[in-house]
Amino acid sequence: MQAIMETAFDAVYLITVLTLGIRMIRQPGAARQFHLFGWMAVVLGAGDAFHLVPRAWALCTTGLENYAVALGLGKAITSVTMTVFYVLLYYVWRQRYRVQGQKSLTGTVYLLAGLRILLCLMPQNRWLEADAPLSWGIYRNIPFALLGLLMIVLFYRSARAQQDRAFRWMWLTIVLSFAFYIPVVLWADVVPMIGMLMIPKTCAYVWTVLIGYTAMKRETP
Repeated sequence: MQAIMETAFDAVYLITVLTLGIRMIRQPGAARQFHLFGWMAVVLGAGDAFHLVPRAWALCTTGLENYAVALGLGKAITSVTMTVFYVLLYYVWRQRYRVQGQKSLTGTVYLLAGLRILLCLMPQNRWLEADAPLSWGIYRNIPFALLGLLMIVLFYRSARAQQDRAFRWMWLTIVLSFAFYIPVVLWADVVPMIGMLMIPKTCAYVWTVLIGYTAMKRETP
């Protein structure tokens, strides 16, 4: 039952975000912010596919324990693409609110993203092993969480200051995604049921993409 339900959920998620992303990229006359948003959605879906497709295959065949290498590699790729997702989101913020300059802010974004990717590439993560260390799961997620926190503050302040109703909940989608993700990182290996929090975390990302898609439809002539 878990295999069927989880595989169906993941398939709907991947098809949804990739379809919306491609439609945003190809939308004639859309502002550049929405094309960026489309690429952001495609990066999200394509990156997650590297982990979710092997997971679905494992659940429907001989079990997760027999696919440690494929799942670990997929998780590593997803960790990098999620970082790219937030860098693209930063540029969506700049385009939407017509932000100029702010070199120190841009530098901070790249510093956190670069540190996150560097930590993800370290061999100590032992991605391809079933018993990957929790400590490195925490290390690599510190700059990632800081990057997410920065996006929360930027979107909250800008949407509120400019009374941007279309993006007024963008900050909340990011808050929810991290609120559901962090317990999984910390405790899912000890209490497997906590891994179920990845479902609402995924829904939060779908909400993020829907905010951009809906805004595009309203604002594109």
